[in-house]
Amino acid sequence: MLDIAYAEFGPRSGQAVVLLHGWPYDAHSYVDVAPLLAAEGYRVLVPFLRGYGATRFLLPHAVRNGQQSAVALDVIAFTDALRIDRAVLGGFDWGARTVGVVAAVWPRRCKAIVAVSGYLVTNLAENLEPLPPAVERNWWYQCYFATERGALGYRRDRHGFNKLIWRTASPAWDFDDATYDRSAASFENLDHVAIVIHNYRWRLGLAPGEARYERAGAGRRAGGHDRQRLRRRGRGRRVLPRQVHRPVRPPGVRGHRPQRPAGGAAAVRAGGRRR
Repeated sequence: MLDIAYAEFGPRSGQAVVLLHGWPYDAHSYVDVAPLLAAEGYRVLVPFLRGYGATRFLLPHAVRNGQQSAVALDVIAFTDALRIDRAVLGGFDWGARTVGVVAAVWPRRCKAIVAVSGYLVTNLAENLEPLPPAVERNWWYQCYFATERGALGYRRDRHGFNKLIWRTASPAWDFDDATYDRSAASFENLDHVAIVIHNYRWRLGLAPGEARYERAGAGRRAGGHDRQRLRRRGRGRRVLPRQVHRPVRPPGVRGHRPQRPAGGAAAVRAGGRRR
């Protein structure tokens, strides 16, 4: 189970929009978009993915798993916890992949999707096929992460590493240090390195996934025992979990509505038993 930290904009009565970031970015990717959507009457929710910001695992022995269906089930649990049956889902990079998995496996949970960079759902068998050298060069960091040297290097200097990725992935983006540092704080999450390394090793067939997520990723529909459920309390009453984190307030952004007065909770406890 996770405590998922998130920012919220707009009226609670509005159509829910869930925006998902990628690697190596965070919820601040949407500091400009979220207020614009909120101004149009949408309820905008921007969670920090597992391994980012204040999102954290509740169980110390839980596998720090970055496979695609694990992140997708986090989104299902997140919307379950907020009692949102259908949402507009948008994302880029890891977020686009997650949107694609949710749309493919749980289509009834999607009112619409916006997947920047296209349909990125990973096919493990096809992903083992080599690409032309000029294309492979763009994914050098995946090979780096496949080694223990790469994992150690990322752990020692994720700040510098990810800043390099920002510059090489978006060479025309003239961001300043303050913009980068705002997101880089999310990479200090204690689970960040483990989840990133597992994600890229899993993509290359070098690390196993968990069977419960592999079943979900194989196309089993949500419902019954396949959907993540909220933790049950007392006599089994299905309740909104106690919120435990403080809200994320993106600096300089207007329109953000904290969940409670004076900086109260803005996280949901998502997950539960899976069979």
